[in-house]
Amino acid sequence: MKPPTRSLRCAIYTRKSTEHGLEHEFNSLDAQREAAEAYIKSQAHEGWRLCPERYETVVSPAAASSALPCRPSLPPSLTAGSTSSSSTRSIA
Repeated sequence: MKPPTRSLRCAIYTRKSTEHGLEHEFNSLDAQREAAEAYIKSQAHEGWRLCPERYETVVSPAAASSALPCRPSLPPSLTAGSTSSSSTRSIA
């Protein structure tokens, strides 16, 4: 018998380096979120659960490097890890 799976809350962080294209009804932030939601759903058997909050950022081209660790719209509880009994994973 398989041991019970621990619940893992998953937050999705989407990011866009310019405002170009945001005026479209479906833009790259939506596409990123849709792909991440599908991935989280595919891991439901492992206990992954989607956090409903939306975390997204549009940054200026000067700060657009994905190498930068700063994720301005993520709350500290998601970047520093969770202290509760369930874990949180951010999908970016």
